Amino acid sequence: MERRSAESRQGRPHREAPRVVGLLLTMALTNALLYLCLDQFFSSPPRSTEAPRPCPHGFFKMGQMRNCSPWLSCQELRTQVRQLKRVGEGAVKRVFLSEWQERKVALSQLTSPEMKDDFLHGLQMLKSLQSKHTVTLLGYCEEDNTILTEYHPLGSLNNLEKTLNLSKYRTMNTWQQRLQLAMDYVGIIDYLHRSPLGTLVMCDSSDLPKTLSQYLLTSNLGIVANDLDALPLVDHSSGMLVKCGRRELRGEFVAPEQLWPSGEHMPFRDDLMPPYDEKVDIWKIPDVSSFLLGHTEGSDMVRFHLFDIHKACKSQIPAERPTAQDVLDTYQKVLKSLGDVVPSQTREML
Repeated sequence: MERRSAESRQGRPHREAPRVVGLLLTMALTNALLYLCLDQFFSSPPRSTEAPRPCPHGFFKMGQMRNCSPWLSCQELRTQVRQLKRVGEGAVKRVFLSEWQERKVALSQLTSPEMKDDFLHGLQMLKSLQSKHTVTLLGYCEEDNTILTEYHPLGSLNNLEKTLNLSKYRTMNTWQQRLQLAMDYVGIIDYLHRSPLGTLVMCDSSDLPKTLSQYLLTSNLGIVANDLDALPLVDHSSGMLVKCGRRELRGEFVAPEQLWPSGEHMPFRDDLMPPYDEKVDIWKIPDVSSFLLGHTEGSDMVRFHLFDIHKACKSQIPAERPTAQDVLDTYQKVLKSLGDVVPSQTREML
């Protein structure tokens, strides 16, 4: 009896062994799942990696359209586009949410005859600069002073924080996504500085809210330039520089060379104001990027890694500021380096 009892006690560990192995396997699977989840958590939110094939000049494609269509003519705009409601108004244009073939579109109309030159300049820029960096032109009618473009329901960049608080976008409120937005913005500046027309300066940018209003937020959280009414051309080879408007600019947001140099003792005179070049756009990059980065977890870490390039952007000497391409290259390196480091550090804590 005692011998049978002893054998029973000796056999118990052998029967318990499969339980231990099963427990270890469960823990291993759990860690593997955590590892995969962290990959998803720390990677940038999904964004389409396939750039849509561009349409030929004079054609457009938007949304789920499979084929490119020619820009709509005056007759088509008059008969096929139905206005729904006014959604915005500026000094040059008023914008109406409209409908074309059951698609939401934006119809812009000239506000007053005095602004027609600016309106037509904006149209010419829109026609010439069609790319992934600009809002899609669908048609225009110079006779009626109307322009039809793709509609982006999220509105301008001024709505960024409100958008990221929506339940649909809350999971995308990460430093990775915000840095990607900053890269989109700098990419637009770089495109304008090296555009098919030459070096263009984004002049409608006298303060942060005004600057943000020039760009639209797309449904997949990208940025496109929308208001191209004030894009003067710089030509360094001929010494042609620009001035952004004919009124005095003030404040720390604009570049030092955009400020009236003669002080308070002499009233501002546009004919005595020295011109400047595209480096005024570079000066503003740190302020716009700081807004885009916001205050989500990890944003301060990104700001720390961008400190040197942003300091260079704020050089008092325009020629010493980096190019927009230099800034964009730095942003891309920071996104890659932090994207590699942060997940591995967190995994070591498991």
